[in-house]
Amino acid sequence: MATKASRSAARIMMAPAVILLLGWMLVPLIMTLWFSFRVYLPLRGGDQGWAGFDNYTRFVTSSAFWPSVQTTLIIVLGVLAITVIFGILIALLLDQPIWGQGVVRILVIAPFFVMPTVSALVWKNMFMDPVNGLFAHLWRFFGAEPVSWLSDASMGSIIMIVSWQWLPFATLILLTAVQSLDSEQLEAAEMDGAPFLKRFWFIVLPHLSRAITIVILIQTIFLLAIFAEIFVTTGGAFGTRTLSYLIFQRVLESQNVGLGSAGGVYAIILANIIAIFLMRIVGKNLD
Repeated sequence: MATKASRSAARIMMAPAVILLLGWMLVPLIMTLWFSFRVYLPLRGGDQGWAGFDNYTRFVTSSAFWPSVQTTLIIVLGVLAITVIFGILIALLLDQPIWGQGVVRILVIAPFFVMPTVSALVWKNMFMDPVNGLFAHLWRFFGAEPVSWLSDASMGSIIMIVSWQWLPFATLILLTAVQSLDSEQLEAAEMDGAPFLKRFWFIVLPHLSRAITIVILIQTIFLLAIFAEIFVTTGGAFGTRTLSYLIFQRVLESQNVGLGSAGGVYAIILANIIAIFLMRIVGKNLD
């Protein structure tokens, strides 16, 4: 049992890490809040004084704000739907005894460790290029005209690229949940004559509900800030400009740090609203 002295020593040893973590989080947040109330134009005189809520008003009333929020939510929902559905299917397949099971699992999980910029470039140049891409050659083989994926089907292309990156993560979490399922319960249901779909719907899926909510929560937090995939593929064109990419344009392309900082505050508010909503769902499922 821990004594008072040992608990004090533990707090003292943890204090530097906690202080560093708080500083790492609070300093950028405070700077973002400060700049959001200033007129700060780096290439046009720097700090030009107090702006009040003018940056917030300009950002939220711009014609690009709500479309960027809508685009962000569409990408998040599309990626979640693909990764959860296919993650469950792949997890069930990987749980079956197959030859080279360990190697197959490593290959399935490998895309998660590829940098988003690299994977987006690979998809853009090797798969989706309308002239020399793999999909273009496949289309020509079947006598069809190649598709310019990143312009004609831009939203679907972004969702496909991001889903490919996050599917291994969902599969790994769901596979762990599948392996913890009581096999005797499934065997009893099978002996009672329950078909596969009913066993899946009434036994497997309820057992995976906690893992699914955790996958949705973690992925949503990261997907709300999606940027690299759009930057190296469409550049925000063809209706793929997300909220984070809009902030990037305001800060770097327009050189308006105050306006971009106000957008960053809006992004934080949106992320927290969604996170609180998802945490309530997770809390209910975990209870």
